[in-house]
Amino acid sequence: MKHPAVAVFLAACLAAAACPVFARMPPVPGAGHHQTPVSRGVDRASMQTMQIASHGALMNALVYVAAGAGPHPAVILLHGFPGNERNLDLAQDMRRAGWDVLYFNYRGSWGTPGDFSFAHGIEDTAAAIAYLRQPDVVRPLRLDPNRIVLIGHSMGGFMTVEAVAVDPAIKAFATISAADMAGRMQAVLGKEQRPAAITAMAKGLAAEGMAPLAGCTPQGLANELAGHVASWPFMGKVDALKSRTALVVTSDDGLADENNAFAAALRKAGDRHVTTVHLPTDHAYSDQRIALSRAVLHWLATLPKESRTAP
Repeated sequence: MKHPAVAVFLAACLAAAACPVFARMPPVPGAGHHQTPVSRGVDRASMQTMQIASHGALMNALVYVAAGAGPHPAVILLHGFPGNERNLDLAQDMRRAGWDVLYFNYRGSWGTPGDFSFAHGIEDTAAAIAYLRQPDVVRPLRLDPNRIVLIGHSMGGFMTVEAVAVDPAIKAFATISAADMAGRMQAVLGKEQRPAAITAMAKGLAAEGMAPLAGCTPQGLANELAGHVASWPFMGKVDALKSRTALVVTSDDGLADENNAFAAALRKAGDRHVTTVHLPTDHAYSDQRIALSRAVLHWLATLPKESRTAP
């Protein structure tokens, strides 16, 4: 061989392939589910990747699995529009605190097949919840399917509110600068004629950057919101959510007033378990990541340690 360094490299690769550690790699635990190879340590923290079925598509997903035998409580971490801030630093911190964390990309976002829409995102969130409740998923992830918490950032907060409102088994949820998408459209429609309101909303959505989203247009998404102003706004979900434990985090991004109004409405409806936290930062919490993590972890630590079944 003309290049001795290459020969040494190839020999090292062959030696690694023959290493007993590789021979002990666990089998893939089911279709669409892939386990990251780990060493022999029992119940170590790990990361597993999978694809979650949702209405004919397979969503790209991963779970940070907490160390220990469990069963661990689980967080479903929901990203925003289009999802540039994934909040995976929070996911790592939550895993260290003993939580399994599921992160996924909605249909039509960030390489997951299908078309993106707000209705699809709501369906996809429900599919993710159902996935974590499957017995063949619960076992390898060492999780407690009765202790699932949703945490959503921006549009992910919208997905959180919509999903938890129809699922009484979810006892706690958190929003981080939640974007009440249909509520905002409802407000614009109160000031503008429908065509002008849709145009304004479409312009705002386009400005967020839609390159990671497939099968949609700003105009189409704005029309979708306009068609759901009677059913999707947060204030219409207060009665369904007034028995849940909630964390509402806000920043200086222009969404604080509507989020605080939502928290106040929950309290007025009788919810005595609403926590609000404000951090002086931007929408991505760019210079308050540690403070954000501390706020979320502190709130999670206050939740019941035992399973509570749905009424």
